[in-house]
Amino acid sequence: MRYDYLIVGSGLFGATFAHCAAKAGKACLVLEKRAHTGGNVHCDNVSEITVHTYGAHIFHTSNEEVWRFVNDLVPFVPFVNSPVAKCHGKLYNLPFNMNTFYQLWGCTSPQEAADIIERQRKDCAVREPRNLEEQALSLVGRDIYETLIRDYTEKQWGRPCTELPAFIIKRLPVRFTFDNNYFNDTFQGIPKGGYNHLVDALLKGIQVQTCTDFFSDREKWQNMAGTVVYTGMIDEFYGFRFGHLEWRSVRFETETVPTQNFQGVAVVNYTSHEQPFTRIIEHKHFEPGAGAFPLDKTVVSREYSSGWKPGAEPFYPVNDERNNALYRKYEALAEKEPHVIFGGRLAEYRYYDMDDVVERSLACFKNIKSARS
Repeated sequence: MRYDYLIVGSGLFGATFAHCAAKAGKACLVLEKRAHTGGNVHCDNVSEITVHTYGAHIFHTSNEEVWRFVNDLVPFVPFVNSPVAKCHGKLYNLPFNMNTFYQLWGCTSPQEAADIIERQRKDCAVREPRNLEEQALSLVGRDIYETLIRDYTEKQWGRPCTELPAFIIKRLPVRFTFDNNYFNDTFQGIPKGGYNHLVDALLKGIQVQTCTDFFSDREKWQNMAGTVVYTGMIDEFYGFRFGHLEWRSVRFETETVPTQNFQGVAVVNYTSHEQPFTRIIEHKHFEPGAGAFPLDKTVVSREYSSGWKPGAEPFYPVNDERNNALYRKYEALAEKEPHVIFGGRLAEYRYYDMDDVVERSLACFKNIKSARS
């Protein structure tokens, strides 16, 4: 065995674990099947603009340890995520706040908006929601649901809201203040120049092999290390023994547009079925004031949600009852693996924000270190 740890996947879980292990004097080898490191936080440079290749990534957290950890590696630039929704030609602020209620109903006071929402909730008369539609109606009423939730959710999940489980939206954020900040976290920002700098800092001095599929010679790779840290799809690790876990994927159409400013904000959600895409990202707005951007062009990406099939990138786990039951079968197998650590979104079949992934990876290594000391 040449390495203490073989780390399969160079996303934030794998890169953070490798960083901690290397600092502790452990020998690590990172395998990455893509041509680049960083997983879905990878960025490209297009027309002198940093592009979030796999969709918008805003780092936000209330965990001071995590925020300090990433900022010690690379400088972050402040960024407040204030997306806009577009429906039938009209614009609405997100998350749902007093600006949204004024745009919907002309409300100028919190009480007026609260009364309308409460009246619509009562009119819907949903006591025990059986699906996502009834859950949303019971939380925010019909106007918000039909304007800003229904079609967008159906595009994202590829099925009617009446066929989606209610637990997908346990709650919907409603603010009776004029606050367009999408996140409630204490800290929020983006690495200056993009996430590649953060991943490069995490993997500095660590042996990394890109364009290398762990499953192409699994026995060889596993025999090279005492412990495998696996961040890929858990069902693939077991040869899809019980069947495939279901995912939603995303297709991106990215283009350079000959204008200085395309939409005036980083993210615009398209919440009706009039457009087949779910949102448009304008990448230069992720780093306002961070540097000199081209004045004659900008880069935008349209996102199209789609079903997952082998060969596509898995983005969002479909955590319904059937898939969760299937995952538990794989999880039971994973718990019996003495020399394999499963971590991250794909391996745990759970959607994580970036700070959650970093936090879990830091905790994972700390627990191993404590157990062995």
